Amino acid sequence: MSEIPDLSELSKGLGGVLTPRSVAVVGASQKGTSLGREILHNLIQFGFQGPVYPVHPKAAHVHSLRAWPSVDAIPDPVDLAVVVVPARYVLDVVKACARKGVQGMIIVTAGFQEVGAKGAELQAEIIELVRKHDIRLVGPNCMGVINTNPEVSLDASFGATIPLVGSAGFASQSGALGEVVLATAKALGLGISQFVSLGNKADVSGNDLLAWWATDPQTQVILLYLENFGNPHKFVKIARQVTRRYGKPILAVKSGRTVQGAAAAQSHTGSLASGDQAVGSLLAHCGVVRCNTVGQLFDMAMGFCNQPLPPGGRVAILSNAGGPGIMATDAAVFFGLDIACFTPETLSAMKAALPVEASTANPVDMIASATPEQYEACAEVLIADPSVDALLVIFVSPVITDPPAIAQGIVSGVKRGMKAAGVDKPVLACFMGREKDDRGIGVLREAQIPNYSFPESAVQTLAAMARFQQWRTEKAGSTVHFEVDHSTARQIIDKAQRRGSTWLSSREALALIEAYGISSVPSAEVHNPDEAIQFAEQLGYPVVLKLDSAEVIHKSDQGAVQLNLRSAGEIKGAFWDIQEVCTEVGVKDPSYLVQKMVTGGTETIIGAVQDPMVGHLLMFGLGGVYVELMEDVVFRVHPLHDIDTKRMIREVRGFPLLEGYRGSAPVDLPKLEEALLRVSQLVGDFPEIAELDLNPFMAQPADRTSVCVDARVRLKLQ
Repeated sequence: MSEIPDLSELSKGLGGVLTPRSVAVVGASQKGTSLGREILHNLIQFGFQGPVYPVHPKAAHVHSLRAWPSVDAIPDPVDLAVVVVPARYVLDVVKACARKGVQGMIIVTAGFQEVGAKGAELQAEIIELVRKHDIRLVGPNCMGVINTNPEVSLDASFGATIPLVGSAGFASQSGALGEVVLATAKALGLGISQFVSLGNKADVSGNDLLAWWATDPQTQVILLYLENFGNPHKFVKIARQVTRRYGKPILAVKSGRTVQGAAAAQSHTGSLASGDQAVGSLLAHCGVVRCNTVGQLFDMAMGFCNQPLPPGGRVAILSNAGGPGIMATDAAVFFGLDIACFTPETLSAMKAALPVEASTANPVDMIASATPEQYEACAEVLIADPSVDALLVIFVSPVITDPPAIAQGIVSGVKRGMKAAGVDKPVLACFMGREKDDRGIGVLREAQIPNYSFPESAVQTLAAMARFQQWRTEKAGSTVHFEVDHSTARQIIDKAQRRGSTWLSSREALALIEAYGISSVPSAEVHNPDEAIQFAEQLGYPVVLKLDSAEVIHKSDQGAVQLNLRSAGEIKGAFWDIQEVCTEVGVKDPSYLVQKMVTGGTETIIGAVQDPMVGHLLMFGLGGVYVELMEDVVFRVHPLHDIDTKRMIREVRGFPLLEGYRGSAPVDLPKLEEALLRVSQLVGDFPEIAELDLNPFMAQPADRTSVCVDARVRLKLQ
């Protein structure tokens, strides 16, 4: 994943689809219910800036325009052909377009790969032809393409909604969702720069559009509805450039969130890593803001498209009601924002403007009688406060209050406060209450202040904006390569594969990670009580005795681990107990491990699992036998960068335990980060590793050695 793709090469030729100078509609029709009529009508109504050529085998005119029997019969150049003829005629149309020198095509027609083998075969013929002639193709089986740039004014779709001009580029893998998207965006006042219904993605993909939008001056925010990733690793490389180098936010909804395959996984990491975890890790790895629903996508888009990114995560909450202010505060803490502490000057100014019953602490409660003038005064000083990075204004409409006047007060106060601050900060609003609030919302919309029905949605948007700003401005991080014993690791894996094993023995797994510089607890393979006693006396009591068998993966669950053994007698008793387990589960010729009992430290888990879509996922969390119950784990896509490991460790809910909790010593965090990086290097060097667990990995304070107590490694079948 180190190669940086050439975005100009990926987006090459897309101008023929997105910024054409002339358009032919193949299948244009006078019939009122036909797609050919709707597309031709939309092109004309939207005011396309170039000539439009209807193509019809018999008609002389369509929609008052001269018609042509075929594309190659048109005497003038044609940049884009929109095709709405039945599937059986499409190949001939493509051939005509190739002869004509058409640069781009949109095949709206269905009946290709999505319907089965014959359709897929026809689609393959079309793709071979368009690539041979350097034609870029959107579709087939799509809704069409829209570009609202006034210099283009292209609506080559059969949508019923005329979109507003704006800065959001939208790519959808669902044609059916397209009309809903356009209608909802217009209802919210959200302007679209370009809309592309991808259909079957036979040629033009979401990756190509990301590359185009990265440098498109009209598109400042990118919205994606994804059903699948054609090339996940390519997506990551492109998206990281878009979000970091070009600083453009990507907001994405990924459908298909159900868990599949995890039930069959046998390691802790494998059972915790669902397909949805893989998607989330992939998107996080490249700075994409993931939205759980289309509704949430629009909430986020309203903030990102209309307001500047916050310089930090400190939010001020201004409200005329206590309850909604508390709701917003709870949401801010939950989503990772900080509740801003106001300067003395800000507090004094608000006290002077508000009645004595009001509370000037954050969240500010102006009480129900708050006037437009009070909203204006408070909004001004809050947005100007250097300790505030973002402002949420909440208004619950009493009967006696005029919402438009309140909204105008907010707009005026924000305008003056922003000028005083000398830095752009986002302002979001939440007008809650009666229908006449809509007039106030209209005032806010004119000032490009988005309104939300409930405080939580607004706060979640602010949190996403703050996280993206942090992502965009912080160092990208780098991969770290350690000196390791690659040949020993290779021998261990080859030996297991030669004997037909998918699971390494515990001793082999520990030796494997030791070859990559990860310390493990002193241990020895034994076969009888006498050998166990002999090694225990060399190590010094107490010790641990455990079964080492690929047939028993979760040994603790089945009584195959005996802890804190302090004498030869206890070792013998533990030996017989484990032998009974072997008899019950049918383990033949078992081996055993004796290990030094580790005391102190914090149990963590470090893992890796190979996902069929994204490759290896790396995992970190609090470990031990309750790891699947607590599910306090985080995932990242391979390879890990140094900054990834810092984030992973700090994102687990139990991070305070690692920092030192109630008098306990903090663990050696740099050593934990190093262990994660070494595991990342290990699975990168050996892609045949399907699953890996270091559980528990005992994280110790800096004056002690952090060690792996137990390791499991599963290899892919040859």
